[in-house]
Amino acid sequence: MALRRRGSEEEMGPRWLEVDASMTGTLSFKDPVNLQINGQFEGNLDTKGNLAIGEKAQIKATIHGELISIAGDVEGTVTASKRLELLHTAHMVGKVTTPKLVVHEGATLHGTCEMLQARAESQWMTLEELARYLEVDTSTVLEWAQGGRLPAQREGTQWRFDRRRVEEWVAQEKIR
Repeated sequence: MALRRRGSEEEMGPRWLEVDASMTGTLSFKDPVNLQINGQFEGNLDTKGNLAIGEKAQIKATIHGELISIAGDVEGTVTASKRLELLHTAHMVGKVTTPKLVVHEGATLHGTCEMLQARAESQWMTLEELARYLEVDTSTVLEWAQGGRLPAQREGTQWRFDRRRVEEWVAQEKIR
């Protein structure tokens, strides 16, 4: 792993964390990061910020991120909450979910694509998404929601969570 830094941030733009290794497992970032994977990765990848899959990368994973750009080979499920871009060398096999999809000439996509409506700042999260966000079990989130400890809204048998209200709740809970 190497952190690329060839000048000041003003001169070169934001810094990128480049991964040129072969990795297996779960890679998760709580805070926004500019991450580029150039090697092999197999497992689960959960990022915030920018994720770039390099041209020589070979990925077999479930990927959750905000802004994702793919130039290499990806097999699995890719969920981009803001935008997914398949560059001309990209080869994607699997399920894609995103509100914005850009496919350059030469890129291939074999699988399914679900276009989501872009979420506003006050986005809704599912039980599973919130559990992953808070890094707790879904049973814990469910217990907090049913007990009224966590701001939640029930729609039939499903629970929904407003991200903005949850973030406010998290900040208040940290003070106590």
